[in-house]
Amino acid sequence: MKDLVTEYGLAVVLAYMQHIQSCAEMAVRTMLRTFSTREGLKAQDSVFAEDLLDDGTVIKLRIDIDREAGAATFDFTGTGHEIFGNLNAPPAVTASAIIYCLRCLLPDMDIPLNQGCLAPIQIVIPSNSILNPSPTAAVVGGNVLTSQRVTDVVLRAFKACAASQGCMNNLTFGDATMGYYETIAGGAGAGPTWHGCSAVHTHMTNTRITDVEILERRYPVIVRQFGIRPASGGQGQFHGGDGVIRALEFTKPLVVSILSERRAFQPYGMAGGENGARGQNLLYYAQEQRTVSLGGKNTVSVAPGDRLTIFTPGGGGYGAPSNEAVPAAAAVATGTPLNPVEMKTSGSLSQYVMNQESV
Repeated sequence: MKDLVTEYGLAVVLAYMQHIQSCAEMAVRTMLRTFSTREGLKAQDSVFAEDLLDDGTVIKLRIDIDREAGAATFDFTGTGHEIFGNLNAPPAVTASAIIYCLRCLLPDMDIPLNQGCLAPIQIVIPSNSILNPSPTAAVVGGNVLTSQRVTDVVLRAFKACAASQGCMNNLTFGDATMGYYETIAGGAGAGPTWHGCSAVHTHMTNTRITDVEILERRYPVIVRQFGIRPASGGQGQFHGGDGVIRALEFTKPLVVSILSERRAFQPYGMAGGENGARGQNLLYYAQEQRTVSLGGKNTVSVAPGDRLTIFTPGGGGYGAPSNEAVPAAAAVATGTPLNPVEMKTSGSLSQYVMNQESV
């Protein structure tokens, strides 16, 4: 920034900062007007969406859209209370999910991340809810789990795509001398013109898993299985992405924790598409030769030879399964438009991935 100011002057730099925000604001206002018109909404009208966390806590959203102003209010009134566990999310997490979704809904513009996207947006979150908890609430899971569910709810309201795995499958293990933390990929939701990707982190994530060779060399585990979980994505005109299966065998006594979602409720399909498969966490006790389900969230002690197998959720499908699926896919390949709702993958992380894959 100092170099920019030195080269161009403070006035020019400040002007372009404002231009970037103004461009983002204009793009979001245009998107809201287009969506309102396409959906046949009144000049001032609302759309709704909700989803449930595995413990039954509801995330409820009403989006009031003013087409003339190109503005919207994201109202989470009716969302569940603050919970005793750690899935509470500070308001900043919800704001981040909204700005992410708004950028995804701008297929014709690759705008930098900036506050201008939220200029036409008002956010209402009731106090002492899971999305606006008290200062003493536990919030560690809000950033890695609840944020994913808020993202799904926002995209559901805009009818943009089916639910993704809605989770980051957080796994930790360690003892008094070491600790390890990883997040595990799953299936992405399908959309009106695309199949969901398999074995990927979805939406607001920025982690990459440790290579098997490095993990086994540096930590007391053996990776017995790591691959795509077949048929876990929801079927549809466009199918949801498959989750993964990851099995770790421990070689010394450790404490293991799993923090995950979508173990009770399946990632939903859209427009007639089928739901994705729910996830599952299974622990095999070698000494007793028995397998137990850990549920979505648990902490256990393991011994050498015990094996944890994590089945991550698949993404929901889009569109009713039919013989039209193949022609539809062919239409996408040739550029034939099928639906005006589009989403775009953009941003610095996406660019990094594209650069890596092009090598």
